[in-house]
Amino acid sequence: MDISPILISLKTASLSIVITFFSGILAAYLVVNMKNGKLKAVIDGLLTLPLVLPPTVAGFFLLYIFGVQRPAGAFLLNFLGVKIVFTWGATVLAAVVISFPLMYRSARGAFEQVDETLLYAARTIGMPEWKIFWRVLMPPALPGIVSGCILTFARGLGEFGATAMIAGNIAGKTRTLPLAIYSAVAGGNMDGAYEYVVILAGIAFLAVVGINCLTVKERRCKGKGAAQ
Repeated sequence: MDISPILISLKTASLSIVITFFSGILAAYLVVNMKNGKLKAVIDGLLTLPLVLPPTVAGFFLLYIFGVQRPAGAFLLNFLGVKIVFTWGATVLAAVVISFPLMYRSARGAFEQVDETLLYAARTIGMPEWKIFWRVLMPPALPGIVSGCILTFARGLGEFGATAMIAGNIAGKTRTLPLAIYSAVAGGNMDGAYEYVVILAGIAFLAVVGINCLTVKERRCKGKGAAQ
């Protein structure tokens, strides 16, 4: 079995989760604290859009933006010497764009469930905003954020449509696990496809079990806190 799709998928998902973790939390924090309701709804819709778009459509937009003949792609290539399309970086870009809404929505939901009186109390004693964020807001929101990280990692690992559009299906370079499964089936190599499917399904199953464990642990912690 060729292990390069496994390694490429793991590298892609690992880097994409780092990017989506920080960008998703920042976006969620900014949206939650917005005062303009209409603007908040518009920005929330834009940030969530990749979640509801077909991945091939999202991949088309990425290809349209970062193609070497397009402004963004031409700028990166001519001034920075960076080519995005049909490279490993394109697999990361596709995974980030497609999985970002999961991290964003999970972080936003976790932030909105934190008791606002705790934040107000911290502000009344003069605590700076960065300290409020790390010491007051993040601890109770952490289980939801971790669940979002697990979902984001699994989604990035299983991304197919957008990756195929902007990164292609280059063996040993951009062929991730989903693309390897597609290639194996298209080539009549069902045994190879089964092996990749088992690996990908196993990782997805572990992700679901991890989220369930976190949910149970969070409920137990809340139950103990209420009892005290």
